[in-house]
Amino acid sequence: MKIAIVGAGQFAGSFATLWHLHPEVSEVYVTDVVAERAAEYLSKYDLAGTFADFDEVLASDVDAVAIFTQRWTHGQMALAALQAGKHVYSSVPMAIESSEIEAIVAEVAGGNRIYMMGETSYYNPAVWWAREKIGAGEMGRVFYSEGDYVHDMDNGFYAAYQFSGGENWKRTASFPPMLYPTHAVGGVLGALPTYATSVSCIGVVDDRDDGVFDKSVSMFDNDFSNMSAHFELADGGVMRTNEFRRVGHPAHVHESRFRFYGTDAVMEQTSTGASLSDRSTIEDISPLFRTHQGQVPEGELEGIDEALRHSFSSGTAPVQDRSRLPKAFEGAPNGHEGSHHFLADDFVKAVRSGTHPPVNAWTAARFTLPGIAAWESALGGGVRVPVLDLGDAPA
Repeated sequence: MKIAIVGAGQFAGSFATLWHLHPEVSEVYVTDVVAERAAEYLSKYDLAGTFADFDEVLASDVDAVAIFTQRWTHGQMALAALQAGKHVYSSVPMAIESSEIEAIVAEVAGGNRIYMMGETSYYNPAVWWAREKIGAGEMGRVFYSEGDYVHDMDNGFYAAYQFSGGENWKRTASFPPMLYPTHAVGGVLGALPTYATSVSCIGVVDDRDDGVFDKSVSMFDNDFSNMSAHFELADGGVMRTNEFRRVGHPAHVHESRFRFYGTDAVMEQTSTGASLSDRSTIEDISPLFRTHQGQVPEGELEGIDEALRHSFSSGTAPVQDRSRLPKAFEGAPNGHEGSHHFLADDFVKAVRSGTHPPVNAWTAARFTLPGIAAWESALGGGVRVPVLDLGDAPA
């Protein structure tokens, strides 16, 4: 299997390492609009080669394309790659337009290509635990859930946007929070066997006055820095999600936090811990979710803002089952609460077996479309908006 990485940014390096190590991957290539960055990847990660541009990738004999480009470009690039006969791994979000998501799902449904969205929250230890407990019926009917993504701009996002956006970075740093919803929505819907049907969302207008989240500067015409949404779910339950970019919260603790309220049990995760309760007892289950510090080779985090480095240096939590991972991944850099190893391996397994991965095109749509509807709701002052659903992946 040959993979081409598109976008030699700060996030893709972890996956360049893992796919280079994977026993089912023979060659890894890279391309970037800044040729020097691709050349640096080539030597740093001992890759097979570079491509001049995305078109050259599509014309090549690589089996798969892994997209790590600007957030609003993913949909169009994924669709182009699928139409060129490539399997696709896409970083989040899937797309920012419903029409792009519909086109991707239709393309996957009509062909034999694999699409996977690299949503870290699906493998988050708290979500992993909740998926198993809810699936076994141990929490009763889960009628209310919460998923938050709490990441202040000052905690590394300014630096990340400056790296990717160049001198006009403030135009892109205003990216609407609810168009990047999957770290919150994906954790809840990654544990519950249901999907969102409607939403009411409120956006909080930014007041920092630094040119970010400024409508006169923003390419998205956005001035919301914090957004909060209530979703109706198909099973009659409720999901609340928060996407916060101006918030007094540190970077090195849980940025994605989840809570599940069932008729028989409740799991509540906070920034520092987690508890499981029923009608008579409450238990601290924090140790099950702790990933601690992972191993990171010297120089691996060079150039990454100090506030973001924790996202690229996590170990594995006790609830995450490593037995299905390649032995070559032992000791390799990991990230986002232990998710990187599972993301990299699941994509390869899906392509090699010809079966849809856990976060396939249909699941990715259910993680992404709620945010698009929430953005529309917020622009309308919180009016309730239906959420498009494209169904389940075929068996």
